[in-house]
Amino acid sequence: MTADVRGPHFVRSFERGLAVIRAFDAEHPALTLSEVARACELTRAAARRFLLTLADLGYVHTDGRRFRLTPRVLELGYSYLAGFTLPQLAAPHLEQLVAQVRESSSLCVLDGDNIVYVARVPTSRIMTASITVGTRFPAHLTSVGRVILAGLPDDEIGTRLARADLRPHTARTLVSADALRAELRRVRRQGYALVDQELEDGLRSVAAPVRDRDGEVVAGVNIAVHAGRNSVESVRRDLLPHLLATVARIDADLRITGPARAAAHDSGTHR
Repeated sequence: MTADVRGPHFVRSFERGLAVIRAFDAEHPALTLSEVARACELTRAAARRFLLTLADLGYVHTDGRRFRLTPRVLELGYSYLAGFTLPQLAAPHLEQLVAQVRESSSLCVLDGDNIVYVARVPTSRIMTASITVGTRFPAHLTSVGRVILAGLPDDEIGTRLARADLRPHTARTLVSADALRAELRRVRRQGYALVDQELEDGLRSVAAPVRDRDGEVVAGVNIAVHAGRNSVESVRRDLLPHLLATVARIDADLRITGPARAAAHDSGTHR
């Protein structure tokens, strides 16, 4: 819920407490009081109260100067993951796909303007991008995000692109809303997206949409490869057919289980 539509029920202090938790990430696993206050736009006194409350609840640990999240924060997302059956349904299919192509594969859903990894089967090959379940990226930058965005109505796509941060991540990043809109139309027509080193140099990925019983796009599955090992042509020739077959099997399972089990959250994919 955005600031301009908040109702009288809105609890600002709860929002601030969640902001303190979100201030910690892979790049900032440990933060000082001042750093938390600055990141969350809080006074030092307010940041201190939130951090010490989280410490009392067991969600934060401090050595007296720096603060870190504890594994207990995983409890906050467990109920969602436990009730969201699509990752469990897709997992064996992802494992079979990875065994066939020997490249990493992931299942992602849309959350606001980001995609979130909800299931992942990695390979032993080392890549620069550190991706785990819960990792988030701007949807427009990723192949899996684009196949989900392409399933949205044109007016919603326009709204999302208008507010997207289109700064380049690499020299290949599409930074024009018109170019992205055209790319999403192409993705919609062809049924898959291929992103060539737009998020990170050396990283190519191809993705296909996952659809529920009603034909709604509820997620996407990707294969990520190193550009030095796989050309764009080889990705299309050697990997895409396996990906499309895998997604077809996931779709078939969803037709049996029903759309509600796939879309068990308000991720912004509903229309």
